[in-house]
Amino acid sequence: MARYNIIFKCSVKRDLRRISSQDIPAILQRIDALAEEPRPVTCKKLSSKEVFRVRQGNYRIIYEIFDNTLVVLVVAVANRSTVYRRQ
Repeated sequence: MARYNIIFKCSVKRDLRRISSQDIPAILQRIDALAEEPRPVTCKKLSSKEVFRVRQGNYRIIYEIFDNTLVVLVVAVANRSTVYRRQ
């Protein structure tokens, strides 16, 4: 299987600044794993749009998949209590 390119939306940089430094390595590792398998067993498709989410502890990673160009666009990373309000 081909490896997908990971692209971050500009707002994700701000999202990561709000997260504790202890949790960031695990989140980035989870995002990097999306390059190999963008639809892991643990992902869920959100009903509102053509976006997916994976869990990493108390945080959620929201992303879109573009199969024709092999791109995963990370849209948001935030605590589970607030991430869905911004979508």
